Amino acid sequence: MLPIRPILVQSSTSISELKKNPSSIVALGEGFPVAVLNRNKPVFYCVPEGLFAKMLEQLEDVQLLRLVAQRQRMTEIEVCFERL
Repeated sequence: MLPIRPILVQSSTSISELKKNPSSIVALGEGFPVAVLNRNKPVFYCVPEGLFAKMLEQLEDVQLLRLVAQRQRMTEIEVCFERL
């Protein structure tokens, strides 16, 4: 028995419909992702460009926050930039 796979969005379409007219599927999602199903199972999510850009920005922010947290735990090194 295959595991149950939740559909994580409100809109879905078949892979056949996506092949017919991908742009209309993205438009029907109204800015939100659309689950693409193959035999009634989600195989991937079609994400509009604007939302994808926001997702990448948020991932970058998370990575930067992790870097800041790591560096806050580092010991400080005093540096002098004066020429001798």
